[in-house]
Amino acid sequence: MRKNIAILGSTGSIGKNALKVISSLGVDYRVIALSAQSSFALLAQQARQYRPAVVAISNPTYAGQLQEATADLDIEILSGPESLEQIARLQAVDILITAVVGAAGLPAVLAGARGGKRLAIANKEPLAIAGQLLTEATKSSGATILPVDSEHSAIFQAMQAGSPNEVSRIILTASGGPFRNSGAEEIQNATIQDALAHPTWDMGPKVTVDSATMMNKALEVIEAHWLFNLPVEKIEVLIHPESIVHSLVEFVDGSVLAQMSNPDMCLPIQYALTYPQRVKGIGRPLQLDELGTLTFEKPNLKIFRALALGFEVARAGGSAPVVFNAANEAAVEEFLAGRIKFGKIAELTEQCLCKHNVKKLGSLEEIFELDGWARNEVKICLRQKVH
Repeated sequence: MRKNIAILGSTGSIGKNALKVISSLGVDYRVIALSAQSSFALLAQQARQYRPAVVAISNPTYAGQLQEATADLDIEILSGPESLEQIARLQAVDILITAVVGAAGLPAVLAGARGGKRLAIANKEPLAIAGQLLTEATKSSGATILPVDSEHSAIFQAMQAGSPNEVSRIILTASGGPFRNSGAEEIQNATIQDALAHPTWDMGPKVTVDSATMMNKALEVIEAHWLFNLPVEKIEVLIHPESIVHSLVEFVDGSVLAQMSNPDMCLPIQYALTYPQRVKGIGRPLQLDELGTLTFEKPNLKIFRALALGFEVARAGGSAPVVFNAANEAAVEEFLAGRIKFGKIAELTEQCLCKHNVKKLGSLEEIFELDGWARNEVKICLRQKVH
């Protein structure tokens, strides 16, 4: 059966790889909707190539330029933040690939879950900050969540070998980023250029900085807790600089299953689209004889404070992940703008968490209210430091 696919965030690295995968899968996979935040020129090029029924630009400032660039195409143009939700609610959409950085795409993900879609989630925030709301919505509607990020895809694939109650622990692997072998002082004063020099993956600036602080892994711990319904005590992290073993699952009998492949996002994207089948992929097959040695080591939680905070936040639950994520996003913005040092990112995030009293969350509105509070709190902390 033909599968109609919508991509939220089609101009980012995940979105571009998803389009490559869809092109390779043939006529049974059709792009029906695309969206971007502001990259109207690239979105117009994608629209011209893939001819979706709908394209959306979430920043309305660029709506006119997108309209002009696609004037000769028979395509519906949507604009504004709500346009992502409009796409998610399209009845024709079978699979919704979500690759919108940060919390901005959360309403659309929740709309897709309530609409019974297959959700191929690439960004960590939906499950990290709204895990309970999202899992409840999928249970009610019959929607399915298939992880697209390489680590959770690896766990999902390995878990097919047993039942959930047979899992004793899962191990998320991390490249360690550019500061794996750096000392605390070197990390504290790292430049933007240093933080963006990831040794393995080609990602956007925000995600790359999160990898450097290991905030990405902290969010993955929270995400794994909800995605696989596991207590935090059964989730571990290991540094694996080669990025070949994407994560591991240990079963109660002592067996450990790992999913291995070259570091290429096309594989987990394709698995989410074709599951439960596997088909020939476009990635380069893994040549074990060329690898030499695979290494693993425990992360230094004193140096990578964000990761230690991630485990604490996952245990606290409730509203803590919302503050954790929003404060980090605001701090990363400050760092990328050159206004704070790299080491200040985790420090500001922790300060916001210390000022917050954890509570239960029952709605999307509460999440966004708290998200705004945390972002503003980062600014307050910075002003207090200056004065």
